[in-house]
Amino acid sequence: MRRPQLDIQLKTPDQIEKMRAAGLVVAEALRRMREAVAPGVSTADLDAVAESTIREAGAVPSFKGYHGFPASICSSVNEQVVHAIPASEQVLREGDLISIDCGAVLNGWHGDAAITVGVGEVDPALLKMATVAEDAMWAGIAAAARGAASGKGRLTDISHAVEDAVRRGGRYGIVDGYGGHGIGTEMHQDPHVLNHGRPGKGPRLVPGMALAIEPMITMGSPRTVELADGWTVVTRDGSIAAHVEHTMALLPDGVWVLTAEDGGRARLGELVTARQPAPTP
Repeated sequence: MRRPQLDIQLKTPDQIEKMRAAGLVVAEALRRMREAVAPGVSTADLDAVAESTIREAGAVPSFKGYHGFPASICSSVNEQVVHAIPASEQVLREGDLISIDCGAVLNGWHGDAAITVGVGEVDPALLKMATVAEDAMWAGIAAAARGAASGKGRLTDISHAVEDAVRRGGRYGIVDGYGGHGIGTEMHQDPHVLNHGRPGKGPRLVPGMALAIEPMITMGSPRTVELADGWTVVTRDGSIAAHVEHTMALLPDGVWVLTAEDGGRARLGELVTARQPAPTP
């Protein structure tokens, strides 16, 4: 079923279960890549880890071949914000900050998530920025859960919550033009989810919506430029960026963070659906 106007695909609980399976493949790929990040490792090495993990699970990398993209992950280092292509000549160095964006499709359903990881000893200010981005992502997810539960939530409540968390975290640029998106049988669907804005606008937040919440922030200006490769987006002023993402879905009894191993329980508590089992004592 699709909602009119923006063509928002609403999923049944059983379809969301299928998305959860894809989300867990992404979670495992990101876990292995986080462990592999170290000085001397190339972004192509990380891409190989992702592709082997995804294919071992019987899934297919969502990114590879998408509009011609040549790899299984986006590996954006330092001033690269998003969509950077992995390369054997891009070798990680002590002090770098890398965001790794990964997607997988399993039985026709997509999962999409991103992490930002420090390489070795990293400037604490950069690690704080990455933490602020992650906190903002969770604030957006929580806003979605509360909005759906009340029956009064609107899409831009997520945007406002993300922006508010970033502003409270420090003086960071919120990247212009880029944000989250709907997700399901395609990797990118309606609606676009901005990381800033006034609350109370846009379509209602209802059970069956699945969204990728995706803050991107910088240490400086929010303005970006796309490089000649047609993919890599970098900060215009050369400031370092952070990018995080989770795929989440709204169910009648709560939210399910499909690309988090615990379904979001540690960060969201009772906002999480009963379909995600509580951890055993």
